[in-house]
Amino acid sequence: MASTKMKIKKSKSGGYEVMVLAKHPMETGLRKDKKTGNKIPEHFIENMEFAVNGEVVAQANLGTGVSKNPLIGVGIPNAKPGDTVTVSWVDNKGESDSAEKAVK
Repeated sequence: MASTKMKIKKSKSGGYEVMVLAKHPMETGLRKDKKTGNKIPEHFIENMEFAVNGEVVAQANLGTGVSKNPLIGVGIPNAKPGDTVTVSWVDNKGESDSAEKAVK
């Protein structure tokens, strides 16, 4: 269903910045379908986790107030070249996605 993209770049203050673009509809449950007039059901990312070498270092709890295809960024000060950064998310329908990238 979705596709998650991740970029890692060196931070000016040391460490690394991780930016994640999660392709997701992020529906609030309040919008109506223009053709049918029926409400579009809620469908949003609830939880996103960032891990370095398998150890969770950051977590984001999202909800209906976040826009479609959210761009989430976190700083990881202790990452080193060669480390593996993984991001994973789960939505309110139980769907999930993840991405993994090595720090260069």
